[in-house]
Amino acid sequence: MQNHAVLNPVDHKDIKIVTQRSELYGDCVIATLAFPFEFRNVQSDYPILFQKDSNTGKLFPVALLGLKAKENLFLNEEGWDASYIPASILRQPFMVGFQGEKPIVTIDMDSPRVNKVEGEALFDEMGEGTDFLKNVTAMLNELHGAYQDTEVFIEQLLELELLESLALKLMLADGVEHELTGFYTINEDKLRELSADALGKLHNQNFLQPLFMAVASLSRLANLVDKKNKLLVC
Repeated sequence: MQNHAVLNPVDHKDIKIVTQRSELYGDCVIATLAFPFEFRNVQSDYPILFQKDSNTGKLFPVALLGLKAKENLFLNEEGWDASYIPASILRQPFMVGFQGEKPIVTIDMDSPRVNKVEGEALFDEMGEGTDFLKNVTAMLNELHGAYQDTEVFIEQLLELELLESLALKLMLADGVEHELTGFYTINEDKLRELSADALGKLHNQNFLQPLFMAVASLSRLANLVDKKNKLLVC
């Protein structure tokens, strides 16, 4: 459960945020939301797939972090072992909320990152936002627009029938066959068949590069399997 409150210097003047990456702070997840604007960076470490929201049925892009529920193969004793951490992870425990139509910063008070003892302070002694909070606010402003862009991106992929379900059977080092289901990927055959007009439209919307980044990212599946196998043989 989440308990979001509108961030303010009165109620949250003593709040600190733990920025360490660990299972203790909720980082053990199989996948996390990825935004098209960051696909170039995401694909350097993670496969980019698509998943359905169980409540709305809407598709959204994700960075795959593990091969089973509550598994993040990029976590170790030192933290998060990757060159890039997705924005949906970095923004926690903050989210964009709204007062009317005005976007505001909210904080999940039930997050294990929220405390009054250790971590990054949100406000200084004068009640002004710290540099940490200013950076968080800037990131949330960027993500506010990115959510809308992601919806349009998915609409275009569906309109062009570019998404197909993915079912992978993986043989792991312990001899057990593992099946990865519940995800979608780009249909490369249909991508190759797109007309010049369709490609031009995607390019004009700044969606063509993220589309090819998603395709290229599938090569990272082998890295995930390697990480999993190293754990199995240790």
